[in-house]
Amino acid sequence: MANDKQPTTIKKYANRRLYNTGTSAYVTLEDLAEMLKKGEDFVVYDAKTGEEITRSVLTQIIFEQEGKNGQSLLPIAFLRQLIRFYGDSMQMLVPSYLEFTIDKLTTDQHRFREQFEAALGNSPLAVPTRQMFGSLEEQTRKNMALFNQALTMFTPFGAPKRTSEAEASEAPEGSGKADLDNMKRQLDELQKRLEQLVPKE
Repeated sequence: MANDKQPTTIKKYANRRLYNTGTSAYVTLEDLAEMLKKGEDFVVYDAKTGEEITRSVLTQIIFEQEGKNGQSLLPIAFLRQLIRFYGDSMQMLVPSYLEFTIDKLTTDQHRFREQFEAALGNSPLAVPTRQMFGSLEEQTRKNMALFNQALTMFTPFGAPKRTSEAEASEAPEGSGKADLDNMKRQLDELQKRLEQLVPKE
């Protein structure tokens, strides 16, 4: 459709310089980060080979953003667990789960932003901030449940659904369920650390 805006093409040269073909100007990783924040997507190609290298450039942007003081988004426990998933049997499920979760967060970000601003607007931050992160955690749990439900559609031979936590706890050690439970525990730990950042009276 005419309304669909095509991603901007960025070319990366051997000297590591990035060229925005839309504006006919050289740009930096910081410029690309700003484009994304404004809602403008792009694809990056190696100027010499024509190979698409968008993923590696996005990873470089994340690395650069994570290096800035006070801007870290990725907890150490999450990064460690993510590295462990490489080469694991769960590797093929991780991208889908992360994409599913971030899509839900993006959809609900307006509501979460309002809750966050309301929390900061009050004098004692502890209670409203806890409530905000509690609702965020609850939404994450719902996302997990929806994702698990979606996975059952692709389970070979129609594996039976688990209808309760008691039944879920019967899953054998080393199964995919154990890995998902581990991710849930990490989310709980993240909330506890966030609560510790809130000043107490």
